Amino acid sequence: MIKVGDTLPNATLMEYCEVEGNGCSIGPNPVDVSKAAAGKTIAIFGLPGAYTPTCSAKHVPGYVEKHKELKAAGVDEIWCVSVNDAFVMGAWARDQKTGDKVRMLADGSAEFAKATGLTLDLSARGMGLRSNRYSMLVKNGKVVTLNIEGPGKFEVSDAGTMLAQAKA
Repeated sequence: MIKVGDTLPNATLMEYCEVEGNGCSIGPNPVDVSKAAAGKTIAIFGLPGAYTPTCSAKHVPGYVEKHKELKAAGVDEIWCVSVNDAFVMGAWARDQKTGDKVRMLADGSAEFAKATGLTLDLSARGMGLRSNRYSMLVKNGKVVTLNIEGPGKFEVSDAGTMLAQAKA
């Protein structure tokens, strides 16, 4: 499992943009994690699935709400990573009004989740292999903080915790 001090794994996530601009064409577009993280401070949060109750009601809205404060604390980008396809993540971005505040990145085959060791098997619930709920602060591709939730919990991966860590 990934830990503080580790480098993010070589992986490609997918991003769907509905509007062309800022070097991003209408997608889905590949995002090379290593290249995208180079030279930046990124708040990454992972969650089990788009449109799921806690993810839609608390996790994503918290990061959208705290976007300006996280930027002021030195965070260049906020990434939401979920084991969904890019089209679902794009639709969820529209629904959650993430705009240019949170990049909604698809880990369609759970390759990033597997590479980090942050998987969650929800096969019993008909959802298959998913991402665990977590957050991490990453500087120049290296993990600085890592907050992994216990089963069914939402206590340490929230935007408020990330903001406190970014300010530290």
